[in-house]
Amino acid sequence: MYSLDLNAQFSNFNVTLNDLQCIIATAMERGATYADIYFEHAYSNNIRLIDNNVDNASSHIEYGAGVRVVVGDQTGYAYTETATVDDLLKAARTANRIASNGEKYNNVNIHELKSPNRYPILHHWEEKTLLDRKPWLEKLNNRIFELDPRVKKVAITQGDGTSDILFFNSEGAFFTDRIPIAMLSATCVMEDENGRREQAGSSRSFHIGYEFLTQELIEELAQEVVSRTAILFDAIKPKGGEMPVVMGAGGSGILLHEAIGHAFEADFNRLGTSIFSDKLGKIICNPLINVVDDGTIPHNRGSINFDDEGIEGQKTYIVAEGRLNSYLHDRISARHYGVAPTGNGRRESFRYTPMPRMRATYMEAGPHTEEEMIANVKQGVYVDVFSNGQVQIGAGDFTFYVKSGWLIENGRLTTPIKDINIIGNGPEALAGISMVGNNPKIDNGTWTCGKEGQSCAVTCGMPSVLVDNLTVGGE
Repeated sequence: MYSLDLNAQFSNFNVTLNDLQCIIATAMERGATYADIYFEHAYSNNIRLIDNNVDNASSHIEYGAGVRVVVGDQTGYAYTETATVDDLLKAARTANRIASNGEKYNNVNIHELKSPNRYPILHHWEEKTLLDRKPWLEKLNNRIFELDPRVKKVAITQGDGTSDILFFNSEGAFFTDRIPIAMLSATCVMEDENGRREQAGSSRSFHIGYEFLTQELIEELAQEVVSRTAILFDAIKPKGGEMPVVMGAGGSGILLHEAIGHAFEADFNRLGTSIFSDKLGKIICNPLINVVDDGTIPHNRGSINFDDEGIEGQKTYIVAEGRLNSYLHDRISARHYGVAPTGNGRRESFRYTPMPRMRATYMEAGPHTEEEMIANVKQGVYVDVFSNGQVQIGAGDFTFYVKSGWLIENGRLTTPIKDINIIGNGPEALAGISMVGNNPKIDNGTWTCGKEGQSCAVTCGMPSVLVDNLTVGGE
């Protein structure tokens, strides 16, 4: 915690509270609704092991700050990669050109926002070298080869980093944050006796320090990537058509994120481009369904202490008992709708302005077992591993590529399947969920969301669900 002495210096950024107040006063001098300053000092490391040899290792540093000026629904923004006080004053004058009413800005009382500290660090990444990481990659590599004699090639990537953030706004609020990130991924190639090859991958990512790397993590990833690859030798590409789909717990949360979650972001609704823009407060699906966007899960890749506008991360019910309960708001959309921000104002880095973005988006548990859902399907598919997806925000139409799953025949899982597309419409798919499982699961893979040229770390999840009718693209 920092003293509120105006001359106290933030060592990472070489500025004082008095400097920050002067920069904000300059940003507001032409008249504005709101202004803020966002500093970032981030470093990252990556190391890759292929054929039991490190073939790539790198470290990267990002440093800079951006000044944002908001006038109504309009935003002026400028950033600098040197972040000296003089350069930030220039950025403030550039950003404030959007304003013209000349209202006088008076300095306000400065207060520090208390952090909920959702990702405490036991061992900082900067205390370790890239050589310290290498034995963990070798352990994972060796364990994968041990698990199946058909393994021919393994590629492992480990990445980590820490971002130090300083934020100050025209309301006098400021916070500092240290955000760790870690990921570990493995890809496995197997070959059978006939020379046929199959490949699959698995990954984990959290906001966590060096304590992320454990023997338990190594075993979990090794078992998962080998089993995902091995089953593909028995899998077929089924005939396509419209049919019921049981979506397995965890990674099926991509349905919520892509097909539905983006359409709940308030900027799309404010502009009228989302199919849900006129449905706030209305029943849109089965009353068993509760969909949450959550920034509060400890160490979760999508969690935040504060969003990039100084709003504390919170748990937001987008859908409550089948009713569209809330959009995902940043400060601009919240002001437009006359509600409080939900802590969804996020940005890729200091080079960008924040916008409404998801965090950890998931569906809560329902009353049904997965076995009940499968038993209710005469002819359909069960899907559980996805690789990517696309959605049209306006119409809500989506397509997802399914890496693996199973045929359902007469209420039983029969033959493994692979390489199919699931095609549908987001609102229709949500409305078509007739059963919700009692097995909720967050997928802690390396999910990254892209929107308008910006990328943000997210997670998704759901219990198993039965969607009564989707289009399956197969043979």
